[in-house]
Amino acid sequence: MNAQGNRKWWVLGALAICLLTVGLDLTVLNLALPTLATDLHATNGELQWFADAYNLVLAAVLLPAGLLGDRLGRKKMLIVALILFGVASGVCAYADSAGELIAGRALLGLGAAFMLPLSMSIIPVLFTEKERPKAIGIWVTANSIGIPLGPILGGWLLNNYWWGSVFLINVPIIILGLIAVSILLPESRSAVSQRVDLIGTLASSLGLVGVTYGVIEAGEKGWGDPASLAMILAGAAVLIGFIRWEQRTSHPLIDLSLFRSASFTWGSILATIVSFAMFGLLFVTPQYFQAVGGADALGTGLRLLPIVGGLLIGAQIGDRIKPRLGAQLTIAFGFLLLIAGFVIGAQTGMEHGYVFASLWISMVGLGIGFVLPAAMDVAMSALSAETSGVGSALIMTLRNVGGAIGVAVLGTVLSTGYRDILDVDGLPGNVAEEVRRSVSAGTAAAGQLNSRVLLDSVHAAFIHGMDTMLWVCGGLAALGFLLTLTFLRLRVNKDGKPEFRQMNMGE
Repeated sequence: MNAQGNRKWWVLGALAICLLTVGLDLTVLNLALPTLATDLHATNGELQWFADAYNLVLAAVLLPAGLLGDRLGRKKMLIVALILFGVASGVCAYADSAGELIAGRALLGLGAAFMLPLSMSIIPVLFTEKERPKAIGIWVTANSIGIPLGPILGGWLLNNYWWGSVFLINVPIIILGLIAVSILLPESRSAVSQRVDLIGTLASSLGLVGVTYGVIEAGEKGWGDPASLAMILAGAAVLIGFIRWEQRTSHPLIDLSLFRSASFTWGSILATIVSFAMFGLLFVTPQYFQAVGGADALGTGLRLLPIVGGLLIGAQIGDRIKPRLGAQLTIAFGFLLLIAGFVIGAQTGMEHGYVFASLWISMVGLGIGFVLPAAMDVAMSALSAETSGVGSALIMTLRNVGGAIGVAVLGTVLSTGYRDILDVDGLPGNVAEEVRRSVSAGTAAAGQLNSRVLLDSVHAAFIHGMDTMLWVCGGLAALGFLLTLTFLRLRVNKDGKPEFRQMNMGE
């Protein structure tokens, strides 16, 4: 299917703007939680579900969403997804109770689960192999910058309007996307019509929900919590059963043969590693800027701008140098930037301010910009127009699960490091327990007691936990660097320039 003139770029541009809302909704709610606790009389558990309802549904439905797009028509399902996302945004904005908001967030996750893979699946259908890297770069950038922009936009809206405005901002953007998709995007679907794998759909959804929910709970309650571990093991068992089923059924939900391609397998793995570290970074830095640095909601969001700027610049430079250097060197250089950024960040001390922080988070943003679009392009190169929907969904599922696990694992590292050196000697039992709960609670308790000693202890303990977490991120980036050098190979083209060599997993 060929689009005439520049229509395909207009379609991609409109979808890219819509994708901003998906990323925004992953993080925009974090700044509104204190307000929601008061206005909706929400318990701590309900506050947790405000965020998790979106993430869990998004992770669970990505795979069947890509399949349905391939089967029923990508344009048709995109229109349905955009309408659902817009309606769900209105439900969230005008929710009168915690239950209504949780339901609205789940509907948002459902709409996002269709928008992500279907918007990505049109890339190999609309664009040539030469155009695809640029298109992938636009798609990844739009999907990624919405995440750090969430706190910025959310902070400004909360400072000027009521909390529902953080959801209503989605509506005009979605309307723009609907107009563009309806007029400009041609319909496409898989030429091979197969039955929907209902058992596989159910098993993959339940398994991903179990693992994701268990990991999030473990991040909150600790990795020794029996219920969390049981949920993770149960979800993993269901996923193993899902894979066994996919190997036997004649109409599988996913094409496991995709993993025979090194480009798909290692491109997806490297993109997942970056997502793991990125979500962990976005989890810790707002707390650092707000609780330790004393910034308000908007100020905290603005302090994340170097990540956005670094990501945008890195993606642009990476897109230009990859045709000359090849995917391997581009991705490897990005991982080196990530290693440097995380290692520098791990040296943060009480004496350091925002100038120091802006240096290392800029480097991390640059590294993400180099690695993520290139890794996604490597993975996408293995997909045909027939498998673009379910293949794209599989890539995004791995990234989302990696991001959720990243927050849980790195959040646990942060909490453990925080509590390890926290000095609560001499404090009443209830106050000590409150201080141990989080850096925000500790800072508030120190203010109520007017204790500079306790405040310094809380800040020092949090910085220690953050430094430990950044060392873990640096180690993960080093692993990504080694995997890139080991499994992404180079060849020299007829012009004497290195380029990525696709190969089978059996090589």
